[in-house]
Amino acid sequence: MRSDLVFGALSHVSNRYQLCQLASKATRMLHKPTTRLQDTTNEVLVRFHSTNPGTLSQVSIPAARPIETRRAA
Repeated sequence: MRSDLVFGALSHVSNRYQLCQLASKATRMLHKPTTRLQDTTNEVLVRFHSTNPGTLSQVSIPAARPIETRRAA
């Protein structure tokens, strides 16, 4: 049942609101159009049960290069 998955995921996340936010973001990222949204949500909660979602590496954004300015001669 989903409640068992939620309580299992709460072992790594202390705040239910934070768990909801992390699960919704992960569900949006992992969802495939050919699958049910409920199945994707359950898969995310299973993953949260085995790993700590707060320590997952974020997608690294390359540092912005400084904008070159040209002076009028």
